[in-house]
Amino acid sequence: MKDFDHLMSVWQGQPKQDQFSVDEALKQAKKGVRGIKNQLYWGIVAMIAVLVLTFVITFFFVFQWLTYLGLFIMLFTMVLYAAMIIRNYRILNRHDATRNPADYLQDLKEYQRNRTKISGWFFYIYLLLISLGLSLYFIEILQNASPFYKGSVYTITIAWFLFLTFWYKKRIFKNEEEKLNLIIDRLERLQGQFE
Repeated sequence: MKDFDHLMSVWQGQPKQDQFSVDEALKQAKKGVRGIKNQLYWGIVAMIAVLVLTFVITFFFVFQWLTYLGLFIMLFTMVLYAAMIIRNYRILNRHDATRNPADYLQDLKEYQRNRTKISGWFFYIYLLLISLGLSLYFIEILQNASPFYKGSVYTITIAWFLFLTFWYKKRIFKNEEEKLNLIIDRLERLQGQFE
């Protein structure tokens, strides 16, 4: 009988698995995704503004052919990046978490895979092409500038690209990935409760 009592006390002493409140989990997931969607939205707005500005410079000013090549490279690269941002925004905006959480979870995983691609190889290609386009653009624009001014512009531009590559990219993508992992983990645990 002592063994049975001991077994019962051990059984009852086991920590209970914490159950997620469905409403709370969905509310937190919506809030997290809303924050990511807002970042994407403002990224789309900024990219469209820069695209319009580059388009105006390209088609309303007269340059040499090398400068046009640089501007077209930048336009092409920005259009590709804007298309990827819009696609990711649409993936997140496609489903509502409260209607079908399983589809919503799949969409979040698809978004995470797409975002991983962007943070991987595409970001570096984007930065390389923008750098090439700016370099070609600066050849004519800075042609008559003083050496000090040329050096300053190139130094600031290179410093900006290095900042984006080695500090900003890691921080932004890591922060977003942590948020996504937390949201996906909560939704998977919630889904596991009902299986």
